Amino acid sequence: MGSERASIVHLITRLDLGGAQQNTLYCVEHHDRRRFRVSLWSGEGGLLDAQARGIRDADVRLLPWLRHPIVPGADARALVRLTAMLREVDLVHTHSSKAGIVGRIAARAAGVRGIVHTVHGWSFNATQRRATRRAFIEMERMAARLTDRIVCVSRADLEAGLALGIGDAAQYRLLRSGIDPSLYLVAAGARERVRASLGFRPEDVVVGCVANFKAQKGPLDFVESARRARERSPRLKFFIAGDGELRDDVVRAVREARLEDAVRLLGWRSDVPDLLAATDIFLLTSLFEGLPRVVLQAMAAGVAVVATNTGGVAEVVVDGVTGFLVPPGRPDVAAEAVARLGGDEAARRGMGAAGRSHLSAEFDIRRMVCDLEALYDETLERTPATSASHLGPRLARH
Repeated sequence: MGSERASIVHLITRLDLGGAQQNTLYCVEHHDRRRFRVSLWSGEGGLLDAQARGIRDADVRLLPWLRHPIVPGADARALVRLTAMLREVDLVHTHSSKAGIVGRIAARAAGVRGIVHTVHGWSFNATQRRATRRAFIEMERMAARLTDRIVCVSRADLEAGLALGIGDAAQYRLLRSGIDPSLYLVAAGARERVRASLGFRPEDVVVGCVANFKAQKGPLDFVESARRARERSPRLKFFIAGDGELRDDVVRAVREARLEDAVRLLGWRSDVPDLLAATDIFLLTSLFEGLPRVVLQAMAAGVAVVATNTGGVAEVVVDGVTGFLVPPGRPDVAAEAVARLGGDEAARRGMGAAGRSHLSAEFDIRRMVCDLEALYDETLERTPATSASHLGPRLARH
């Protein structure tokens, strides 16, 4: 690359509070400024917008015309604008489905030297109608032909992409979505303080979750799991830290199950390490996933995990060792696992300790940034700056 710093743009649809968005912000903040000129472009309206604006030495742009819903006319206009904005950029790294499709088309049209896309979970999933799923798969196949490197955070997503003919094996890299494990070491007195602030008693067994209230995360299955588990063990108490489009449905489900005294809906919270310090069991009822960051956080905090076996969850949760894997869409099975752990303190502690020790350096967020920067170097070295405008040969490689 020589002495000239390469310009890189991270492009994401919206900075909602989630693992993909938080890890993208971490990358933007921690990329080596001696090697890269760093930009973050995102649709506006996310809970992390203010955090993004506070990143020093980065070109942060919140774009009102880059929107999450699929609207062909607006998307075409966004494509034209992005193409013009990207003409002087060396490498684009796209995240999420919408920015991943529109951004890669725009980057290729602009003659960007390197295009990297991270799959934080594919745009298609088993809950979609067949025609919808097929359409998303075709879009991913098309976008892969424009992409130099496809990064997957889970081996499950990597294998699914290859099986469906999305790109070829040479394009793929497995780079874990990391965390900083040191943030989840429990401070003295934190457990008692946080539990008291939530209205839980010392003898309660607290089951927690951190998730967006959207269909993917299965918040209604969480409530049904709580209802069934409470029938077996009244000591169980529950909380969900999060919010979203299904909040009214979740509130209604809690009320209809008469769980108002047992389930706390906390809204969005930034004190996840403290909440995990107060937690005995972490329950995730997602219908589909990539590699959920919250599971890594729970394991780093030494909390036993009950999670649906979807996406890359089984790559971190060892069934029967660090927690229990349960089928998606089966709150009855999740409730059984929660009740079982709720009545066995020794098992909870043992699984929590095993989970903490199971996390390797592979899941360290600092390693993630270093690995991505090496991938950027590799990608840019394959396409010298002098040939950036030659679109035809680059498409032919894929």
